[in-house]
Amino acid sequence: MAAAVLDLFPGTAIGIGPATDEGFYYDFDFRNGGRPVEADLRRIEARMREIVRAAPAFVKEEVPKPTAVELFRKLDQPYKVQLVEEKVTEPTARLYRTGDFVDLCLGPHLHDAGQLGAFRLLSLAGAYWKGSEKNPMLTRIYGTAFPTEAELEAHLKRLEEAAQRDHRKIGKELDLFMIDDMAGRGLPLWLPKGATVRRLLEEYIVRKELRAGYQHVRTPDIARLDLYKQSGHWARYREAMYPPSKIEDEEWQLRPMNCPHHIRIFQRRAYSYRDLPVRLAELGTVYRYEKSGEVSGLIRVRAFTINDAHIFCRPDQVTQEFDAVVRLILEVYEALGVTDFYFRLSLRDQTSDKWMGDPAVWEMAQEAARAALRAGGHTFVEAPGEAAFYGPKLDVQIKDAIGREFSLSTNQIDFLMPEAFGLEYTDADQTQKRPVMIHRAPIGSFERFMAYMIELYAGAFPLWLAPVQVVFIPIADRHLAGVEGIAARFRDQDLRVEVDGRGERMQAKIRDAQLQKVPYMAVVGDRELESGQVNVRTRDGGQEALAVEAFLDRLRRESKAPSI
Repeated sequence: MAAAVLDLFPGTAIGIGPATDEGFYYDFDFRNGGRPVEADLRRIEARMREIVRAAPAFVKEEVPKPTAVELFRKLDQPYKVQLVEEKVTEPTARLYRTGDFVDLCLGPHLHDAGQLGAFRLLSLAGAYWKGSEKNPMLTRIYGTAFPTEAELEAHLKRLEEAAQRDHRKIGKELDLFMIDDMAGRGLPLWLPKGATVRRLLEEYIVRKELRAGYQHVRTPDIARLDLYKQSGHWARYREAMYPPSKIEDEEWQLRPMNCPHHIRIFQRRAYSYRDLPVRLAELGTVYRYEKSGEVSGLIRVRAFTINDAHIFCRPDQVTQEFDAVVRLILEVYEALGVTDFYFRLSLRDQTSDKWMGDPAVWEMAQEAARAALRAGGHTFVEAPGEAAFYGPKLDVQIKDAIGREFSLSTNQIDFLMPEAFGLEYTDADQTQKRPVMIHRAPIGSFERFMAYMIELYAGAFPLWLAPVQVVFIPIADRHLAGVEGIAARFRDQDLRVEVDGRGERMQAKIRDAQLQKVPYMAVVGDRELESGQVNVRTRDGGQEALAVEAFLDRLRRESKAPSI
């Protein structure tokens, strides 16, 4: 693709072009103007096919680093010069040639371009060089490739279907949330319907946690910077934190994490070994600086609320508590219809100094996590280098509607933060011991979980989660007063109903309610008012006549417990 772009747009500077889970992309700086538009993707594809038919070989070259720098200077490729100077740590740089095109690449490659299968260029986007808004904005071209045309077409069809489930598209159509440039990118505003769905999820998980022995707390969104210095976040996480504010000779920090607040609550009193575990939970909002190019809908935001909790327990309780969290996650997923996921145990990379603490303590924590998973009979994969800076973590990995994988829930073991804050409890032998801390979030970020739920159900939420459960539709204006009276009875039972009193035709009202994914429509005219019935329609086209009381009973039953 890069070779084709340089042929069609001479003078273009090339950035990076990696493979991704779903295909590939390459970043370009069209310095001479003439930035391509979507229609140009077909032109680039056509040139790519000419290159494939010519089948030039992929030729590997190992050259001294200064030679590579000089080569890319002569080719007027400043981004490649920068990459060679900054990224190549060996005396030599590895290059690949394809016909007249040369690039910096580790490889390996096919023998020649003629071995390539089916491919398609998908879209254009803007991307800052190295992801920083301080750098030039480049043009990113996305594409994908498969061994056969049939596999490519199947993938494109899946992308087309997934696009209809994109939470950003559905969120706008169903009036669930909005992103406002004046308020700020990455700071979603919840509209009444979206706030209703979110509130129902919050109430559900709080009930589950209270039954599981959690105590819910509330803590501020800001704290003295010293709190995050002691926790280690300032030293290890500073780039993702907003700059502190200085007020009255003290520095204050928007919180990136809830854990230091919960630690201070735990430290307010002395504990015996009999008091543990202590489980402190909170729906806590945190603030993290995400780069502009990384902010995306509800998946990557700058302010989000975590279904957070911290369990302070004895070392002999770790396996049991860790497993209880896994079981809670599975219960929540079953109730909410989440089925396509896997467990990833994120571990420390032994070769890096990114992580805090004694390697022996890390090994103990990692083995405790493995033991808990094995004891529960859970299958998992290990991911060295993906742990939190203070301990190993279990991430629950899912895919969104367009196939992007991300973490939804987390469960983490921490031996280090209790040490940093000097946490203690009195053991049975009257000595002071250090508790272990478990950080866990079965729903994770409510914003991210809402994005997933919107796409999972394509906006057609089950009745208990639907922001509007019933729309009552009077056939004519003379029926409006009677319909309002029926709707009031449903509202008295805490059911979420609306009355469509617009002057539109009945069929148009039904159609609009179906487009809004409302589970039930209740049509009322002369016959229904006389007989005490409603003509019930469902969003998938079902229809039946029910007595008002029978319909009310059905909704009460279906609304009680979470069900798919």
